[in-house]
Amino acid sequence: MKWLLMTRNHPAAPSTPITNVTTVRVTYRDTDRMGHVYYANYLVWFEIGRTEMLRDLGMTYREWEDTHGVYLPVASCWIDYHKGALYDDVVRIETRIAALTRASITFEYRLLNDATGELLATGGTRHPFLSKDGRVLRVANKILPGLFAPTHQRG
Repeated sequence: MKWLLMTRNHPAAPSTPITNVTTVRVTYRDTDRMGHVYYANYLVWFEIGRTEMLRDLGMTYREWEDTHGVYLPVASCWIDYHKGALYDDVVRIETRIAALTRASITFEYRLLNDATGELLATGGTRHPFLSKDGRVLRVANKILPGLFAPTHQRG
């Protein structure tokens, strides 16, 4: 999986990937009777990763919605499972921005066993920027100006 920030129509994007790392501990509620993490919980961890990523970028999910009227529904998601997490494991969630346009953002995730470094899962989610009534908003350059190359005005 390639971990680069790519922006459409903005070739001068930062060359250093923007990454957030956070951890979660597997609890009983996350597991099946055999102590293995239920497959859908990996998607919950993706959400935790992107929520913390947005916070690191300077704004919480709540601020995106309440202050700016911008919503980020999941338009698509994908996941590849490599090894199962078990009860009481600490899972490291590595979240990166994989693609960014004025109207959408794509996050990619790597989930690892924090103690052993073993890769548990990889995947991604794509999110359009929408208004409360579902209209596409082209606002990423205003909400995340540091991720876009400065524009040069003519004349």
